[in-house]
Amino acid sequence: MEGIIEAVNLCKTFKLGVLDVEILKNIDLTIRKGEFVSIMGPSGSGKSTLLYLLGGLDKPTSGSIKINGKELAEMEDQEQSVMRRRDVGFVFQFYNLIPNLTVEENTMLPILLDGKKMKDYKERLHEILEVVGLSDRRHHTPRELSGGQQQRVAIARALMNDPDIILADEPIGNLDSKTGTEVMELLRRINQERGKNIVQVTHSREAADYGQRIIYVKDGKVWER
Repeated sequence: MEGIIEAVNLCKTFKLGVLDVEILKNIDLTIRKGEFVSIMGPSGSGKSTLLYLLGGLDKPTSGSIKINGKELAEMEDQEQSVMRRRDVGFVFQFYNLIPNLTVEENTMLPILLDGKKMKDYKERLHEILEVVGLSDRRHHTPRELSGGQQQRVAIARALMNDPDIILADEPIGNLDSKTGTEVMELLRRINQERGKNIVQVTHSREAADYGQRIIYVKDGKVWER
């Protein structure tokens, strides 16, 4: 099956004073079209760093990353920025919503950042809010929502530009177990029913099991079992 994300010989090194600290070492990884993949590993293992590299939020020290066959290193900064808005949706542990914007407005942010008109996307907005179960909360602000509802807004925002890929960094790390299960069920439906690739980083084995494949990161290297 064709790879939608491909990493070859991926390395990431951080400077710590005069020391070079290797976080990721010569990683080869392919995410195939239609997959839901979970990345696990202990704290400090480099799993979130790997996710950010795969989504173009950070740059590798060396190695190659392709998204939909396009080499990230060969893109201009503006082209990468457009790719991140249109081809990849991001979901983070702490939601990253704008407090004074409503559910509708937070969800529409990728459209506004892309220079498009909100009025042209009202039908899509309605569809996405139906998918995440927030149609009755569309005029509420984040402070009026539960943690689970805020994460659903973040997922709606990630879906708004209809990207091929959703990257999620500890998407249920800030939620109780029941709410976390509901969010993971939503992500699985989005993968199965809407054909979105999902790559999540998680500490939770229960959350990881929602993926079709689990990739482990330890000491800067990856393996599966």
